Amino acid sequence: MDRQKKSTKLSNYGVAAARPLINTVFSWSLEDVLNAHLYRNQVTKIPETFSTMTSYMKSFIPSLVEETHADLLSSMMNLSQAPTLEILTVKTSKNHGPPKDLFYDVTCVGTYVPQVGDLIALTDIKPKCVDHLNGPRISYLIAYVHQSRDSNLSILSSRHIDTGRYVHIKSKTDTLFAVYLMNMTTTVRVWKALNSKGANTSSTKNLLQPQANSSQKVYSPDKVCMFLSTWLTSLIFCLCLLQGRNSCSIFFDNEKCYLSATFRAMCSDLNDSQKAAVLNCISLSKCNHRNSIKLIWGPPVTGKTKTVGLSLFVLKYGPARCRTLTCAPTNIAVLEVTARVLSLVNQSLDYEDDHDDLVDVFLDYRTKILAECFAPLSGWKHRLASMIDLVQDPKEKYALYLKEKRKRYNVGEEGNNTWTTTLKGVIMSLINGRNPTSDDDNDLMTFEEFVKEKFYSIGECLKICMVNLYTHLPTSSMSIEVVKDIITALDLLNSCKYIFDEVGSLRAFSVPILTDDKEIGNFCLENACLICCTVSSSSKLYTKGMKPVEILMVREAAQLKECESLIPLQLPCLCHAILIGDERQLPAMVKSKISEKAVFGRSLFERLVQLGHEKLLLNVQYRMHPSISLFPNREFCNHRLLDANGKEEFDRGSSQKNMAEVAVVYEIVASLAKFRCNENGSVGFLSNRQSANVMPRQ
Repeated sequence: MDRQKKSTKLSNYGVAAARPLINTVFSWSLEDVLNAHLYRNQVTKIPETFSTMTSYMKSFIPSLVEETHADLLSSMMNLSQAPTLEILTVKTSKNHGPPKDLFYDVTCVGTYVPQVGDLIALTDIKPKCVDHLNGPRISYLIAYVHQSRDSNLSILSSRHIDTGRYVHIKSKTDTLFAVYLMNMTTTVRVWKALNSKGANTSSTKNLLQPQANSSQKVYSPDKVCMFLSTWLTSLIFCLCLLQGRNSCSIFFDNEKCYLSATFRAMCSDLNDSQKAAVLNCISLSKCNHRNSIKLIWGPPVTGKTKTVGLSLFVLKYGPARCRTLTCAPTNIAVLEVTARVLSLVNQSLDYEDDHDDLVDVFLDYRTKILAECFAPLSGWKHRLASMIDLVQDPKEKYALYLKEKRKRYNVGEEGNNTWTTTLKGVIMSLINGRNPTSDDDNDLMTFEEFVKEKFYSIGECLKICMVNLYTHLPTSSMSIEVVKDIITALDLLNSCKYIFDEVGSLRAFSVPILTDDKEIGNFCLENACLICCTVSSSSKLYTKGMKPVEILMVREAAQLKECESLIPLQLPCLCHAILIGDERQLPAMVKSKISEKAVFGRSLFERLVQLGHEKLLLNVQYRMHPSISLFPNREFCNHRLLDANGKEEFDRGSSQKNMAEVAVVYEIVASLAKFRCNENGSVGFLSNRQSANVMPRQ
């Protein structure tokens, strides 16, 4: 029973599943950390094929441990530049349980703010070199940060700490410092993915061996042409993906698949290969009889972001409307896709919306805004109830106002003419009136002034809540009809017409009763139709009660270690995955030479290509001049890339010029002109066209 309680307690601390990895790091002495060949004889090459899921998962673990060791060794070499903070107090945590569960609560001060997953070294002096980690009073001691709030930390220590010396550090002789070494968050998440029990292997079990007569059929551009004869007018497809036992027919209802003019405009400038990629995404959303992984090969400047963005838009707003997760190795890559989708959403809106800032889609920002809307004493429900009360019984509110004023200022009784202004007159005056301001705060407002004042103050807060709700609530929890009602109510609040009936109708919309930021964040994730995050952050979707993701789309998949791809690939109930990348580009960075030789940096995308997995090529490049694209096209794409039409135009003669390039050159030259580029302060530029050389001079 005690063992079961302790297991539950450690799970709540979020370190239970990764304890073997953390314990391994804790077991290294300082000499072990500095030994670059510690795991030289323990790391073997990761094979291309695997016999079982167990052998597949376990094949990455030695290289992962070695890479963690190399990362820590690299940090030791730059210790003098590592962020440092001073520890004020140390005391045992309520979860402290020797000999291994050495949890401590720490308060600290400094510019460095530790994050969950940080590995820190505890020293009695600020270290300038590795030898300083073995101080006169404290030998090599490291800790894992698993909780962080402001200046309060909860850490798991590699060894016992004498808390009696650090209950409240005052003397300079008993100083204690925390030095940042590295962050293990992604490594811990990968470890959990490799050691998860009962994980969803529906997608990953097809990755072990090359598929004979591969069922991963991909629509190529030439085959797609027959399906796309009505692409710009309808989305009625009857597709036969396979024949025989594994056939998958897809049919889109004519009523549900009509494409709006806005959507047709979005698709109008796609090339055939991009249309084929979007079509493949749609086909997966309608395929339920098997799990699959598809590859889209996107060399540089072939419109990957545009293709992914439109595919996500179709998956969210098209007839399928399936819950989709989009991942990428870095935040920058995630933001590029998110910005593209946000732009498409804004183009498709039936109403004007000036909320096109990318910050609106960040989960932390949305959580903060929704927390204000959900607040019981100042949020949506309170503001709405206040407006309805004011509209239904303004006399009672005015009586309370008078009573409060008398109590504060001893104002005498008002005459009977106070109530002579009718409510109808107040509302009519609001149409042309303004929010009144009093010259003296002690002056009593008339009934008309009071209603105007309250109406405007409550109305402004109510309008802010309305906009925030339809902007930040997941679309699955707020129908488009409710959004239209809110926009109508906003217009009525501005014009004050029919306010009595319309404000009361908003009672039908109820916001969730949530106050905790974590609960609000989980609510947004649970109800989101489209989620964009890094591959590492997708581990947050393993939260209990989270709605399953149907389709996973990974951008820059060829720059992602295969073991990292397993974090989202094992999400519960995941049906399909789409990997977009280019295995000819540089792979993921690996610090350890030992792990590099073991092909630890190889991506899942690259391995599947090596096994003969079919891939769809985005075959039109948009950025390079044909003479420049000739080399990469020949060396890496087997002459399969096509050059898109450029932006060149003819001048008065027969020479061509590109005004977009001229504008860029102008901006660069203008910036360089502020500095001396050589002794003469001149800037040179070269083009293969005479007009292009002349235009910047003009």
